[in-house]
Amino acid sequence: MEKPFEEFGSLVFSESTMKERLPKPVYLSWKKTVANEGTLDRPTADSIAHAMKRWALENGATHYTHWFQPLTGTTAEKHDAFIDPDSNGEPMTHFSGKNLIKGEPDASSFPSGGLRATFEARGYTYWDVTSPAFIKDNVLCIPTVFVSYNGESLDKKDPLLKSIKALSEASTRMVNLLGEKDVRSCTPVVGLEQEYFLIDKNHFDLRPDLKLTGRTLFGAPASKGQELSDHYFGSLPKRVSEFMSDVDNELWKLGIYAKTEHNEVAPGQFELAPVYSNCNMAVDDNQLIMEILTRTAEKHNLACLLHEKPFEGINGSGKHNNWSIVADTGQNLFSPGEKPAENIRFLTFVCAFIKAVDENAKLLRMSASSAGNDHRLGGCEAPPAIISIYMGSYIEQILYGLYMGDKAKMPKDSRSEFSPISGLSYIPHDNSDRNRTSPIAFTGNKFEFRMLGSSMSAAVVNTVLNAIMADSLNEICEQLEGLKYLQDVRTKALEICRDIIDSHKRVLFSGDGYSQEWVKEAGRRGLPNITSFIESIDVLDDEKTVEMLTSLGIYTEKELAARKAIYADQYVSIMGIEVKTMLSMVRKLVLPAMSAEMKFYAESMNSVSKPPKFLKDRSAELSKLIDQVYTHMLDLENAYQDVLTEKSSETAGRRMYGEINDKMNLLRSNIDRYEVIASKEFYHIPSYEEMLFSL
Repeated sequence: MEKPFEEFGSLVFSESTMKERLPKPVYLSWKKTVANEGTLDRPTADSIAHAMKRWALENGATHYTHWFQPLTGTTAEKHDAFIDPDSNGEPMTHFSGKNLIKGEPDASSFPSGGLRATFEARGYTYWDVTSPAFIKDNVLCIPTVFVSYNGESLDKKDPLLKSIKALSEASTRMVNLLGEKDVRSCTPVVGLEQEYFLIDKNHFDLRPDLKLTGRTLFGAPASKGQELSDHYFGSLPKRVSEFMSDVDNELWKLGIYAKTEHNEVAPGQFELAPVYSNCNMAVDDNQLIMEILTRTAEKHNLACLLHEKPFEGINGSGKHNNWSIVADTGQNLFSPGEKPAENIRFLTFVCAFIKAVDENAKLLRMSASSAGNDHRLGGCEAPPAIISIYMGSYIEQILYGLYMGDKAKMPKDSRSEFSPISGLSYIPHDNSDRNRTSPIAFTGNKFEFRMLGSSMSAAVVNTVLNAIMADSLNEICEQLEGLKYLQDVRTKALEICRDIIDSHKRVLFSGDGYSQEWVKEAGRRGLPNITSFIESIDVLDDEKTVEMLTSLGIYTEKELAARKAIYADQYVSIMGIEVKTMLSMVRKLVLPAMSAEMKFYAESMNSVSKPPKFLKDRSAELSKLIDQVYTHMLDLENAYQDVLTEKSSETAGRRMYGEINDKMNLLRSNIDRYEVIASKEFYHIPSYEEMLFSL
């Protein structure tokens, strides 16, 4: 291994490390457990725990923790030292199979949505054997699920693992029916592109809104934004390059294949993308990526902003979720092959996905939504809130050719003679272009789901993608399983594909998703257009959604109801924090600055016998703005207090979105007008220009 990568995976208790350190029978038992072909007994768990402890101590670990993902959207951990007193009161290290497999953090303060009463504090973490343990800050972190005393899911990993199992079973069932009997399991594979902003930490510390809410609640645009497109893929500033180098080193030690990094479109915005991995590990890795980005930024006196829309007027940040399915034979089930029109497996899986998306558009919309993402979705920087699929003209023509049954109109490869530069005999190219305005785009052998917010866990959206695809495949399998001969199965599969295109072609769209014409056309097609997160959560008690998710064993009806309640509560809380932060900043920072500046102009006018027109106009303008800011501040405060009287969090949330947002925007517009004319002698809140162009 080359020198920069010598420490790659050094802080991960990886499969190769387990193979090296565990007795062979123990290692093979673990392998069978991972493959769902066996279970771990106590002696085996003790043996793994002993080897894991020795490895962790050798690498400087002093504590261990069950690392889990509660319904807060972040990760959680409770540290326990390896050290215990022996019978003589002398120190000894201890870590058993029981410590490895099961933990008991206090569950009373985590969101449960009514799954448990406040006085019922028990919650349990159980080792996820499919995700490797790792060391972070001298702590051995063991990825786990988090459940209640009665076994209800209290986290995001447990449903994700269940969805992976459901998709594996359904995909294996399908490919076996299509003649590939050697396939025993299939795995969803995910690549997550993480966008983020970097600003100077000194500026961050002077913005209470950034510290408390993650976004600027007001701020006039800088004279320059992203209109010159000069930041995108530009040369990295030295300070950022050094930051990225440290991030890479930390991620590589954790076995995360940090691969691509570059300037994004907006000033101060960047992106990091790792290599694809299995769905569960990709979600875990992304949680670590967000944490390491944030912590490493602090070491460089920077602040990493993961909010979906930290700055108005320029692009916000997303997290593109590239999703595919790979069989244990190594075959990508969304790979078209050399002749996609004749690849029945490819056509069947693509059509199953089209059906799944069209029938579950509201659920997909919800899975990618949050209070922060409401500020980004639907703008000309991110996909619209209307779910559609871009297949690319080549694949789309194949699908329509299949549907119409007109083989003569099957497309030819228009790029077969493509030669942009002489002297190259080999020029690789894709079978489809990309549509940056589409929520879901087919990009060669995977689907890129572009709606997910940058600060969000990727667990829910992948749980939904896995679940809806499993459900769609199972429906198709039921129509094929009664057929005796393989040729009959394949013929019937193509017939089903034709029916799917006929019934669900409305979700296919290759045009400009930002255009108002598409909004009108989508309405004519009957596609849902859900404009806010709080509206989207209704899908969680939709009868068909509940039936689909419960029948697959991914959620119970109680767990879905709990999540709806949690999402509504969280939305109201997030909006409430924004309102209170905004009111506080106006009272403590904005109005005092405006008043001091107005006093300055008043004194200047009184100091001369004939005040200049500028002083008169500026004084009058400030007086008017002060009155408007104060009036809108009081209006916002009164409206917010009225919303708090609502007994239902969902009703309060809808009012927050429909009423409070507008009042916040109105107050913001007047503050921004003041900032345009404010003197830095009085107004000390860092501006967009300072924050975005100081690196």
